[in-house]
Amino acid sequence: MEEKININIPRGTRDFSPDEMLKRRHVENRIRNIFQNFGYREVQTPTFEHLELFTLKSGEEIIEEIYVFKDKGNRDLALRPELTAPVIRFYVEKMQMEPKPLKLFYIGNCYRYDRPQRGRYREFTQVGCELIGPDTPEAYAELIYLAYTLLKNIGIKNIVLRLGNLDIVYAFLENMGVRKNQFRELMHLIDKSRFYELEKKLYEMRVAKNKIKMFKEFLKCDNINKVEEFIETTAVKRFKEVVDFLKIFGINEFEIDMKIVRGLDYYKGVVFEIDAPILGAEKQLCGGGEYELVPLFGGKEVSTAGFAIGFDRAIIALEEEGYSFPEQKIDVYVIPVNEKMLKNAIKIVNMLRENNIAADIDLMRRGLTKSLKYASSVKAKKTVIVGPKESEKKCVIIRDMSSGKQVEVKTKDLLSKTKM
Repeated sequence: MEEKININIPRGTRDFSPDEMLKRRHVENRIRNIFQNFGYREVQTPTFEHLELFTLKSGEEIIEEIYVFKDKGNRDLALRPELTAPVIRFYVEKMQMEPKPLKLFYIGNCYRYDRPQRGRYREFTQVGCELIGPDTPEAYAELIYLAYTLLKNIGIKNIVLRLGNLDIVYAFLENMGVRKNQFRELMHLIDKSRFYELEKKLYEMRVAKNKIKMFKEFLKCDNINKVEEFIETTAVKRFKEVVDFLKIFGINEFEIDMKIVRGLDYYKGVVFEIDAPILGAEKQLCGGGEYELVPLFGGKEVSTAGFAIGFDRAIIALEEEGYSFPEQKIDVYVIPVNEKMLKNAIKIVNMLRENNIAADIDLMRRGLTKSLKYASSVKAKKTVIVGPKESEKKCVIIRDMSSGKQVEVKTKDLLSKTKM
């Protein structure tokens, strides 16, 4: 029995229609403009990298979550699951001598072997940036301001910004007698909101009951002054400075959330997340903060921070909030009424296109009535009808597709009339 060939789209991937691509390019272009307005420059890295780039950053366990393969040289490669590691690899290899601050942004497809669900796909688009060089509270405040501004300016109305600080959490754990090599397991439990297991694990680490209770209260802190009541460190002072600068940048609506830990070992200091409540359970749009990766990849130690935005979720949030996306419209659709009029019609459509007018022409030889119907379906603003009687007078007919009114004009006046 002949085996059935499966050429269907792979699970967790999508095709995008022309209308969907118009939405995506519209949002992408706005994102690029915002990044550039903040002094960021775009970079691009390969879709696949050496597997070690990602295991070095995230551990061997990430292999279960990504697409791994061997090339013909028996080298272990992986489709990129995110873009921070590739961009930092690029920086270490080729950009370390660039003047600082170095502001880089990217928009690219990434791949993860996740269980597909709404807003989470196996092939997805990630938007993000890396800020390399500055280690000042105003730099981190500007980064957070950029992320917030970007999501607001692409059109998402309701977003919630939450701020945390890992250095403060680490200091609290140290004060309780927790060893640094035990942090990772605890941070994972906090990241997954598994607080019963967290409490149990702290008991196993012989942390005093009153200290565990205090730590749980600390994690509930929702403003910087409450944090300061629990612990006094330089990290708290620095965090307050970031918050103060954020207000100077114009952001006064945010939450303090000491449970934000980002779940990855290389994060430190200020961390933040931005949610879109309209998305429900999968509401997180953006996450970022300070991190240390450059020395891990063989580069000279330098301050780094950045964020990543789930582009696909951002599109869904815009749709859910009823954002009015632009429609692609043809300015002029040129219709030759018969084959003899084709040459004239082609000359006319060429002239329109050369003058930056979006113009199309009937290529199906289907006649006037069907061509007018097609022009209406593609939302053409006007049609130019090229007929034999009009051509003898060096004229054409311009038809307004919204009103149905039409007028005969000289071909030499066509440009000015179609722009009206």
